[in-house]
Amino acid sequence: MISFLICLTLLVGAYFTYGRYLEKLADIDEKRKTPVDRMEDGVDYIKLPRWRVFLIQLLNIAGTGPIFGAILGACFGPIAFLWITLGGIFFGAMHDFLSGMMIMRHDGKSLPEIIGIYLGLPTRAIVRGFSIALMVLVGAVFILSPAELLANMVPGITKNIWVWIILAYYIIATMLPVDKVIGKIYPVFGVALIAMASGLLIVLLSGTYEIPELTTLHNFQLNPEKLPIIPTLFITIACGAISGFHATQSPLMARCITNEKKCRSVFYGSMISESVIALIWAAIAMAFFHGPTGLGEQLAEHGGNAAWAVDVISNTTLGKVGAILALLGVVAAPITSGDTAFRGARLIVADMFNIDQRTLMKRFAVCIPLFVIGYGITLVNFDIVWRYFAWANQTLAAVVLWSIYVWLARRKRNYWVALIPAVAMTFVVTCFVFVSPQFIGIENRVIAFSLAAATTLMFGFMANLRVNHKVMISEESSAV
Repeated sequence: MISFLICLTLLVGAYFTYGRYLEKLADIDEKRKTPVDRMEDGVDYIKLPRWRVFLIQLLNIAGTGPIFGAILGACFGPIAFLWITLGGIFFGAMHDFLSGMMIMRHDGKSLPEIIGIYLGLPTRAIVRGFSIALMVLVGAVFILSPAELLANMVPGITKNIWVWIILAYYIIATMLPVDKVIGKIYPVFGVALIAMASGLLIVLLSGTYEIPELTTLHNFQLNPEKLPIIPTLFITIACGAISGFHATQSPLMARCITNEKKCRSVFYGSMISESVIALIWAAIAMAFFHGPTGLGEQLAEHGGNAAWAVDVISNTTLGKVGAILALLGVVAAPITSGDTAFRGARLIVADMFNIDQRTLMKRFAVCIPLFVIGYGITLVNFDIVWRYFAWANQTLAAVVLWSIYVWLARRKRNYWVALIPAVAMTFVVTCFVFVSPQFIGIENRVIAFSLAAATTLMFGFMANLRVNHKVMISEESSAV
């Protein structure tokens, strides 16, 4: 319990301390015009109040990530607390806030365009394709998982029918103005997500369950050789620690924020909130199943199905209310992340080809190919889709971190806040490529780690070249 409470306190305190420091680092100016002040279009650039933007951003970035990822990550043991806490404060929240500020300063453009400014045109071209693929992959993942769950909950309606129903909703939510569907229902589900976590926190604080203490860094996985802490833990727990997907969602809300002073609560605050949710779920998962070993054994008996664990924990600890919240958590949350993933993909394509999005038919023309590809991915085995999504997500986070490093270094600000996480995440994702059987699968860890370190140094050298490179377009465009 003590370890859990310390981590919880550090996360909450970071919002008021480190978050405020990053705010100064980004030169927040409440008088500076925001993108929506100059570009309001009634579709994507729409002024929304802070509380609504915060709840939408939280649900955009959360989905089932801080729940499923935290439960699976808890199988490693209490070390998961350490990664969620330090990752959430110094990696994820910093990544979300500063990338959000970069997007704000460049008219709310989509992420690949921002990365192109700081890492160059070749990188922009790669990230454009990579980001669109990730968005469609996320959308497909968050069609499949709720469709399978709904098929089990509702007799007579098959998984394929649910896929088509969810896909139809995605099309509507992606094309309509942001305040019509997303702006109205997301806050409701956001409150439900917070209520579920709050209920579980009360259960934990009541002393009914014993939370393991962080007294060892031992790997409690049933097969630790197959699932080493480095790099697997850092891939398993993404949402809740750091996630590249978050930066792809920031343009949606950067186009709705009316004052830069609101950015800390929207970007840094939503990530800290997600980390708190992940910390609670990691704790209750270990406590409920009497430790990480018990959790791992139960998950193994149920095919590694984290949704099963959510259902059992919620119903047992929270009763009928828990059942309702569990339904919202494992069904509504992924659906609401899936539709914004497709919306993010639409914005990326529109920015790539400079397609005005005020016309419904133009939005429709951009969306349809994305949904056709997304539906095609739903026909692929879910385990394969999820496996590559997790790695792609963290790889994008590493690229975003290097962009933030260049952004800060050009302004002669404290770039170490981004450089250290950039180096760490680049090592993790490249190490995963070298050691994972689904990629290269090098069994000798010394060789794999050495190759990952060399690759990381190469990326660092390339990013450093960009620090003094001539800027492509006017930076801080919204300040002009």
